Amino acid sequence: MGILATREALRLAAEQHLDLVEVAPTAKPPVCRIMDFGKFKYEQQKREKEAKKKQKVVTVKEVKLRPNIEDHDFNVKLKNAQRFLQDGDKVKVTIMFRGRELSHPELGRQVLVKMANELKDMVIVEREPKLEGKNMIMILAAKSHS
Repeated sequence: MGILATREALRLAAEQHLDLVEVAPTAKPPVCRIMDFGKFKYEQQKREKEAKKKQKVVTVKEVKLRPNIEDHDFNVKLKNAQRFLQDGDKVKVTIMFRGRELSHPELGRQVLVKMANELKDMVIVEREPKLEGKNMIMILAAKSHS
């Protein structure tokens, strides 16, 4: 529209039943636009909501095992880990040692390696098995679909 006096711009906006909105206040002269401000705010909120919806918060789910776990129990825990990974979460696999089991950490490492091998098509090992206190921990993340 060009450069207009403030009163003229306000009159034009009022005639069209719209609002005069200052878009760039720091510019010389300040840039204003004639628009329906309520509709503009609504559209802006809608865009922000859509953008927020597309963002996935990655949480870490935990699967706890024992070093002497039976095959069926292992398979149940494996399915849980697969489900968590498919939902886009990371999985923290924890082997809990009790008493004398701590003198054989290689048994826990074998279970963790077995889990990583079973899931090798869909995961990357983000953190290798490591003993922390009475627990051995490994973190798995889903492979990106690129």
